[in-house]
Amino acid sequence: MATFVLIHGGGGSSWDWHLLAPELAGRGHDVVVPELPIEDRAAGFAEFCDTVVNAVGDRRNLVVVGHSYGAFTAPLVADKLPVRLIVLLTPMIPKPGESPDAWWGNTGHRSAEGFSEEEQFYNGVPAEIVAAASAHGRDQVSAEWNEPWPLDAWPDVPTRVLIAREDRFFPPDFQRRVAADRLDAVPDEIDGGHAVALSRPKQLADQLTAYLPR
Repeated sequence: MATFVLIHGGGGSSWDWHLLAPELAGRGHDVVVPELPIEDRAAGFAEFCDTVVNAVGDRRNLVVVGHSYGAFTAPLVADKLPVRLIVLLTPMIPKPGESPDAWWGNTGHRSAEGFSEEEQFYNGVPAEIVAAASAHGRDQVSAEWNEPWPLDAWPDVPTRVLIAREDRFFPPDFQRRVAADRLDAVPDEIDGGHAVALSRPKQLADQLTAYLPR
């Protein structure tokens, strides 16, 4: 049994994982779904990391999954706890000393033209789930936006990058380039869009558990 630690993205909440968590639990795994303190103007990377560490408690056999902006926090947790695997899901992959604000220009990210924000984030997600999502979004006013990412190097922990083939927010070619540049990694790929945990939770659970040794 593994413990999957699911870290949501920017403006998100534990609700983002409400379809994936039972899929993982149904496969016999423990699941921890912390809520980052994104509504606290004083909270930065240290507080994000502490929130996750405290939620994990004394659990072990940890697989930390960072979705999108959550990829800034996942490696911080792996620097504090005995994590067996980091999975970066449709991620913003940071580099040492880089602030989230600077990431966009440094990576050369360009917004998709012709799509609304909802269409970029939720393509492929059932309409009733998209309709419910707005009630679970949160204002991200926390302090980490302009903070340098605090690690000097990536943790010495096996890391997988998992991207979505229909992602409109971080298109696959962009993700492949950033993963190669920053982690010298070739991403794994799954069908779905940026919010793949909401559109294809069963397939995502299959992919995540496939990373575990037999």
